[in-house]
Amino acid sequence: MHPPVRLVAIDMDGTLLPTFSQTISPRNVQALKAAQAAGITVAIATGRRTAYTAPLLEGLGLRADMPLITSNGAVTRTLGGEPVDRSHLEARVARGICTLLRPFGTLVFTFDQVGRGELILEDFEQAHQRIALWVEANRDAIDIVKPLEDALTDGNDPIQGMVTGGVDKMKQAEKALKASEWAGSCEAVRTEYPARDLSILDLLPPGVSKGWALERLAARLGVDRKETMAIGDNWNDVDMLEWAGQAVMMSNAAHDLRTLAKTRGWKQTAPNDQDGVAVTLEMVVARRTSAKV
Repeated sequence: MHPPVRLVAIDMDGTLLPTFSQTISPRNVQALKAAQAAGITVAIATGRRTAYTAPLLEGLGLRADMPLITSNGAVTRTLGGEPVDRSHLEARVARGICTLLRPFGTLVFTFDQVGRGELILEDFEQAHQRIALWVEANRDAIDIVKPLEDALTDGNDPIQGMVTGGVDKMKQAEKALKASEWAGSCEAVRTEYPARDLSILDLLPPGVSKGWALERLAARLGVDRKETMAIGDNWNDVDMLEWAGQAVMMSNAAHDLRTLAKTRGWKQTAPNDQDGVAVTLEMVVARRTSAKV
């Protein structure tokens, strides 16, 4: 029997957000607020950077101290903008990765700053062909530097990088990275969208992941892992699902991930387009409320 949940970490894309939408459903919003009102710390844990995450949550009546674990764990801030935790990828490592992974797809590096230059890439047209919606949504933050290495001078460390392309290409990129001299200096976390033949390989400081950031957040809050729940749908969620004492996989996840969930004993909930997060949180709040009676 699990203890009542005190901390829940929720992925965004494919989990909290409906498919092809940037608006959280009314039922999910209500569930987030009800969980907060019940004394549960609700954290967002996403591959998105902070500036691409916070606007989706603003104006919904959520607490300003709500933690946002962004860039797949590299940065944690509150919804109100207060810094909590941050990690960097060494510039020398990033330069080496450019040479290694450039042949596989579009490379982007993220810097922890606001405005133009937060995102650096070297081929705008190539990026637009592969991830047009992302490019348009982030156009004001993008700066073009060719070659990318010129933006990665010593001391100017990014918080993360990413290479994106087809699913098979990103599997090859991950394999190449793991076989390279940079394998011990960089964490690789893959996200896949097979229906679109799109995959993203996030490049993070060693050891950094959503699970790493969630563990550190729980320690700050004095919350045991048995009291921590994680909800996600993709490969970059696996570390936090494995760390959390209570893990929930979205039923819209890929077949192999749902199979993994079964072997791990993780619960499954309704798909993102049927408010699976709300379905789970409503049960969590009801159980916490009954435990107090």
